[in-house]
Amino acid sequence: MTNKTGKVYLIGAGPGDPGLLTIKAKECIEAADVVVYDYLAAPFLLNYARKDAQIIYVGKKGGDHTLTQDKINQLLVDKAKEGFDVARLKGGDPFVFGRGGEEAQMLLSQGVSYEVVPGVTSAISAPAYAGIPVTHRDHTSFVSFITGHEDPTKKDSSMQWDIFAKSDATLVFLMGVKNLANITKNLMENGKAKDTPVALVRWGTTAKQQTVTGTLETIVDEVNKAGLKSPAIIVIGHVVSLREELAWFDNRPLFGKRIVITRARAQASNLVSALSKLGAQCIEIPTIEIAPPQDIEPLKRTIENIKNYDWLVFTSVNGVKFFFDTLYDMGKDVRVLGHLQFACIGPVTKERLRDHGIVSDILPETYRAESVVDAFSGVDIKNKNVLLPRAKMARTILPEELTRMGARVDEVTAYETRINEDGKQELISLLEDRQIDAVTFTSSSTVSNFMSLLESCDSRKLLSDVLIASIGPVTSDTAVSLGIKPDIEAVDYTIPGLVDVLLKHYSSTN
Repeated sequence: MTNKTGKVYLIGAGPGDPGLLTIKAKECIEAADVVVYDYLAAPFLLNYARKDAQIIYVGKKGGDHTLTQDKINQLLVDKAKEGFDVARLKGGDPFVFGRGGEEAQMLLSQGVSYEVVPGVTSAISAPAYAGIPVTHRDHTSFVSFITGHEDPTKKDSSMQWDIFAKSDATLVFLMGVKNLANITKNLMENGKAKDTPVALVRWGTTAKQQTVTGTLETIVDEVNKAGLKSPAIIVIGHVVSLREELAWFDNRPLFGKRIVITRARAQASNLVSALSKLGAQCIEIPTIEIAPPQDIEPLKRTIENIKNYDWLVFTSVNGVKFFFDTLYDMGKDVRVLGHLQFACIGPVTKERLRDHGIVSDILPETYRAESVVDAFSGVDIKNKNVLLPRAKMARTILPEELTRMGARVDEVTAYETRINEDGKQELISLLEDRQIDAVTFTSSSTVSNFMSLLESCDSRKLLSDVLIASIGPVTSDTAVSLGIKPDIEAVDYTIPGLVDVLLKHYSSTN
């Protein structure tokens, strides 16, 4: 505890798509000592928090309150008075039916400094992602945001149904799914045309987005048929008719496909980003963790004696990362490598080496023996000393082929891959409930660890309807050896190649 009183930032976390978070909101999350978030704030945003930040969930879902609003208010005050800066994440915008005003009043009354960071409200973003502009010159020039949470049948209701019904404005009801029947009934009873177009958008701006359309007269039946539930917004007005023409978000090629990412979380961002842009719902269940070796001394000794080597060969981006991390930690830099020639397995590894200012001399495309032989065919490697900094448990093909060519090969452990079991129960539950469309494998270790997570289950049955996507033949061989045959395999053994083969598969089956 300090004598300083912290500050509370009432932050609009946006409607669900993490890309709609404002720059200022991100900066506040990154700087906060405490992050307090609710049900509608995208969990991905917590990745921006400091590792030592306290993370507190206070979500309210369908009447199930982790904390009441009064207790949330008090929590914000208490944390600030303990000297902590607090990022309070609220779905959408904190001042649009977000009770941010009440929290601000409480903070003010207790002498706690605060700032409001506006966010993108679902009232405009969810319709936009569904292809519905809330205003349009040919349809309406104004829009009304209305709470759908209030019971429209209560005697002292503040809802002006006669005005709503006669207005040409687009009506956007937030938190109104449970009251949909009463909302449509009151509007029609007060003169709103029965054929007025209506849309409900659930989980707007996310890969789970679901849109149901109808009219005031039919929408209740349509929603019941679709099984649509909260959270969703209701859009009523002639602009809804534009959806058929303007829908874009749910027309993307991988929209709604639920794809499991088994790659280590620290390396998954490129794959997640690429698939998400195509509309997929990425479910991150990393099966591996990448870590420095338990004993770093052999790598350090090798670096101390780097002058004894002629070639330095990297087999993965992890090898590059951990080798150079250790090199720099030892107070050295790339100048000690000036006498070496370099080889990298694959173009991505080559790019990571280039980040350190070094251009690879040789580029075998894959681990396969013929690829290594082809790449080194024009190089005199006989009697040359070759260093391979790589994973603790690694394939033997590369050192075997280099040795066969006459090289003297030393392997040193630069990193370890360990099984990650954190997502085991989630994975099994999703598979049992048939909630997964595809699983991606980016290395042999992701396959073997994935199968280890399912060893107590009937994996053949669980994966019977799941598309298995492999990044290349080495990974595919491992999968086959463990009893699962990939359905598709990347032609280019890279993350873009894996994305491309998924895109081609689903484009051909749609």
